[in-house]
Amino acid sequence: MSAVLKNDRFLRALRREPVDRTPVWLMRQAGRYLPEYRASRKAAGSFLAMAKNPDFACEVTLQPLARFDLDAAILFSDILTIPDAMGLDLYFVEGEGPKFRHPVRDAASIAKLGVPDMETDLRYVMDAVRTIRRELDGRVPLIGFSGSPWTLACYMVEGGGSKDFARIKAMALNDPKALHALLSVNTDAVIAYLAAQRAAGAQALQVFDTWGGVLSPAMYREFSLPYLTRIAQELQRGDGAGRTPLILFGKGNAAYLDELSRSGAEGVGVDWLIELGDAARRTEGRVALQGNLDPTTLYGAPDAIRAQVRHALDSYAHGNGGSRDGHVFNLGHGMSPDMNPDHVGVLVDEVHAYSAR
Repeated sequence: MSAVLKNDRFLRALRREPVDRTPVWLMRQAGRYLPEYRASRKAAGSFLAMAKNPDFACEVTLQPLARFDLDAAILFSDILTIPDAMGLDLYFVEGEGPKFRHPVRDAASIAKLGVPDMETDLRYVMDAVRTIRRELDGRVPLIGFSGSPWTLACYMVEGGGSKDFARIKAMALNDPKALHALLSVNTDAVIAYLAAQRAAGAQALQVFDTWGGVLSPAMYREFSLPYLTRIAQELQRGDGAGRTPLILFGKGNAAYLDELSRSGAEGVGVDWLIELGDAARRTEGRVALQGNLDPTTLYGAPDAIRAQVRHALDSYAHGNGGSRDGHVFNLGHGMSPDMNPDHVGVLVDEVHAYSAR
């Protein structure tokens, strides 16, 4: 785990230091769009079997790096590992996504929840981090991650995905005390989980607030933002050049960029519904920015992809005083299973080629 990092472009960008070209990684870069991933999943038997086996998790984490010139690897896992370890019993239904057999819907069930033990209940995650770090051998940094307290709570209360989040929003209205209790224990667990990933070897950390954007501004500022800020302020990540950077990503977070940039996180990830230049102007250099290509751009032809990549890179630079420093290129959300791997290669190569000019 002491291998010298051969490519630190991603970490330098998160420290807003000069880089020779803009670093790029992609949300869901290890996923079903890759035939080698589908083969691994078939061999493992299921998504969960793959995620809970450190060797399979390592194998699929490294697959996109064998194909593309990416500047970071991200741990192959799921955002719902924490509630699963809390006893909610995670399972997957083909075509429907994740479900919990034991959702929490009242104060009594929430009161029974506790922070899992990271080296027993979630040891498979930490073993995966250690295995991946060893196999990466310093090639690129490894990103660890967690779901946000609010996003975890959405699945825990709804029992799975949702179109309207009626159950959790009803709890927010009818029993906000119970929801705050749930968000509080989730925050304690996320801090412990990210700290354990960092101790196991993760070199950067990301929190996915996937469902923050479904909240009204008043509700976001009550039920999501304070808990993201707690993570940014309480998670111990070291000092100076050795500090482990934290990225807060959220779909629909454009309205809150000023507050997120003051949270204490090193980076903020943004979706595609805001120009990167506007995001850079609004955050005023307080944080690095990550994003923000619309994932559906990958359905375009190669020349169209290149044009959109150049637009995003230029937009950031225009909003950042002409400088490309402090930008990590990414999608505004994850890739879809039917995307063409060749188009991903076009995107990655264009980021590097254009930003190096």
